[in-house]
Amino acid sequence: MTGAPASAAGGTGRPTPGGKLGAAAVDEASLWNIANILTMLRLVLVPAFVMLMLQDGGYDPAWRAWAWAAFAVAMITDVFDGHLARTYNLVTDFGKIADPIADKAIMAAGLICLSALGDLPWWVTGVILFRELGITLMRFWVIRHAVIPASRGGKLKTLAQGTAVGMYVLALTGPLATLRFWVMALAVVLTVLTGLDYVRQAVVLRRKGLAAERAQQVEQEARRAASESGR
Repeated sequence: MTGAPASAAGGTGRPTPGGKLGAAAVDEASLWNIANILTMLRLVLVPAFVMLMLQDGGYDPAWRAWAWAAFAVAMITDVFDGHLARTYNLVTDFGKIADPIADKAIMAAGLICLSALGDLPWWVTGVILFRELGITLMRFWVIRHAVIPASRGGKLKTLAQGTAVGMYVLALTGPLATLRFWVMALAVVLTVLTGLDYVRQAVVLRRKGLAAERAQQVEQEARRAASESGR
């Protein structure tokens, strides 16, 4: 929002004493949209998930089931908040910052809790978290030149990670316990492959961006030289 609506500014377009207050109210309301509320819910669910996961030493099936429910709700809101923000023009600066933080936080909480309890090797947690942190930093590295779009492989990776972690959170036995191992293996493979693809995209985009900047600089210098010679 860039200003107050006509009702806040008065029918003649002249600001009224309450105009600034009206604009502030509109700006405040824009923050409390459904997409941001879902993001905030996901942030709140992170400590709730950790507490539920570690109750009674972290091995009680009932508490693990509640922890899975919190994790599942967080992953579901991850799907909907971004879609709602883009579809209904609810994108805010808060959402741009908080949404990726919430995404990484709930996944990191799940992986770290599982490794701390001995259910998941630390190297798996390390590979996934290193990839997520590295790609986030890489996005900032090339953001001046271009934005790396989310790929289908990246979305499939997120789905595989969420499914695998969710299966490990539940106290599964028998064939399902074997299945979750293979789902996690798929998640790790997709994590590595999509990470390498993001690195490739980042290098290409940065090179193109630097080449475009150099070409623009040469063109500006040529114009400046032509302008000075014509004087």
